[in-house]
Amino acid sequence: MSHLDWMICGCPGMIYSLEVPYVYMYVISLKEANLDPINLFDYEVLAKKSLEPASWDYYEGGSDDEITLRANRISFDRIRLRPHVLRDVSAIDVNMTVQGISVRMPILVAPTAYQGLAHPEGECITAQATRNAGTLMIASTFASRSLEEIIDVASQAWMQVYFYRDLDITESLVRRAEKAGYRAIVLTVDTPYLGRRERDIRNHFKLPPSVRVANFADKDVPGKYIPSPGVVTWETVRWLRSITSLPILLKGIVTAEDALVALEYGINGIIVSNHGGRQLDGTVASIDALPEVSRAVAGQCEVYFDGGIRRGTDILKALALGAHAVLLGRPILWGLAVNGLEGVQHVLELLYNEFTLAMALAGCPTLRDIDRSLIAFDMNNNISQKD
Repeated sequence: MSHLDWMICGCPGMIYSLEVPYVYMYVISLKEANLDPINLFDYEVLAKKSLEPASWDYYEGGSDDEITLRANRISFDRIRLRPHVLRDVSAIDVNMTVQGISVRMPILVAPTAYQGLAHPEGECITAQATRNAGTLMIASTFASRSLEEIIDVASQAWMQVYFYRDLDITESLVRRAEKAGYRAIVLTVDTPYLGRRERDIRNHFKLPPSVRVANFADKDVPGKYIPSPGVVTWETVRWLRSITSLPILLKGIVTAEDALVALEYGINGIIVSNHGGRQLDGTVASIDALPEVSRAVAGQCEVYFDGGIRRGTDILKALALGAHAVLLGRPILWGLAVNGLEGVQHVLELLYNEFTLAMALAGCPTLRDIDRSLIAFDMNNNISQKD
């Protein structure tokens, strides 16, 4: 059940979410057709109204029973914070670097495919909003605008790639990214095959004529909205390192064992991610996987977090558990669908403001002050400040 699966109860015109295993109450007005969004959940409501149903399901859906999709949010809500008091929080500083690139905040834009479903200019709008917000975008292989168009607007970005059985296609994509000025390569490693995305199956989903797979010639993606990937192994990582001098990050690691192997292969960064719940259903929630990965890495490379960020307090929790920065995916699409450039900028600014407020309320004037002492645990959670 998502935040949009509501059951009407109580007073007229109000609706409440009945989430299991906890009761989560979020109230909206059924009559509010033009809701003025004040948080990311408001944008979710409005985006569903703005998008075609099949496009909404493509963006929002997970695999199989969507257990992992739901877990990405539920697990955040179980984590409790231990704020520090009587500290000087008159000024909050969240400026930082990611792979040596200066950004205004530890909030990056995750790679999400086919943003043209949400707005005619798609990724170029997101790139402009990201640049205006002072942060960094990761462009998707399956973008509806070419990687060259995106970087021209973004100024600085990373390029996400999949591995294909035809090495020439992958190598060509990496070479183009290097030439265009991308600052890192993000290799998605959790997709040897596509997860079973039943919403897309039921909808017989396919791209409309107005949306194209911009980074590929038609012959390379015959008749599929997502071309079949190839099986990635550690030898693939070694091969990728041999063809590029750019920093390489692996997206899709959720275990300490794989994190340690990644270090052996000289990886520059790890993105803890379960692909937004779209691959192996039943996989551990990203926030639950983060502590073991960050402990294993022990500062030897930057660890990023992807999966379920909706509030500034979520970012605080992720950084306290070892993330260097977080990635934001679906909410960017919601902002894009609702109000284009202004929508994406507003989504990023809302999170920025929520996060800096959360830091102040937790007694953390700088990012260096965020550590595991902020994290508590309850009887339903395995996370402890002593872990």
